[in-house]
Amino acid sequence: MKEFAVFRKKSYIIYSLVALPLILSLLLPLAFYFTHVFTEVPASVLVTLLRSESTIFIILAALLPAVIGSYSIIGEKLEKSLEPLLATPSSDGELLLGKSLAAFVPSVGASYIGAALFIIVVDWFTFPVLGYLIFPDWGMVVMLLSTVPLACAFSVELNIIVSSRVNDVRAAQQLGSLVVLPLIAIYILGQTGTVEIDPYHLLIISAILLLADVLLSFASRRTFQREEILTKWK
Repeated sequence: MKEFAVFRKKSYIIYSLVALPLILSLLLPLAFYFTHVFTEVPASVLVTLLRSESTIFIILAALLPAVIGSYSIIGEKLEKSLEPLLATPSSDGELLLGKSLAAFVPSVGASYIGAALFIIVVDWFTFPVLGYLIFPDWGMVVMLLSTVPLACAFSVELNIIVSSRVNDVRAAQQLGSLVVLPLIAIYILGQTGTVEIDPYHLLIISAILLLADVLLSFASRRTFQREEILTKWK
């Protein structure tokens, strides 16, 4: 609750949580509509293209925590509010869990809202042409229930590690945003047809992310040294 109270005071965090999902969920379908993709592209190609485009929400789920998670420690340190928190009896694991949830919950929630708008708009435009609803399908279900939250958790853990080691919020955000690079590669592979965006491949991606999440969770606890933060940070 303390983290949420801090985030509400940061307008750029609120704008990011609102603007990015809206832009991605509405801009892509509208771009396809005005370029006549929905009506001129063959049905099979259109369905494959839209399923590949839906992976943009995996990237979104990893990008949003770069704004929130990177601020969670270094931001409090700069505002002199971290030392009283670290002096409490709470364990390192409890503090990291609270900060992780504060970044994870709004990021996943915003990604789900964006994906829901994307589904509604795409189905609105394509149903008159195809005669059936493209979304939700099993690929979208697997992506939203496993790949998106695991990608978000991966980004949260990595950004907390970065925030624990740097002394500048902008540097933390820039380094933390690099987490999207491997996920952008997945998006490109789907767009070029190199990898089919289906439940099978999404489950493989989710398994890799799960392993990375477990490793990063141990790394974040080892990186977070409250004694060093209290005595050595300037």
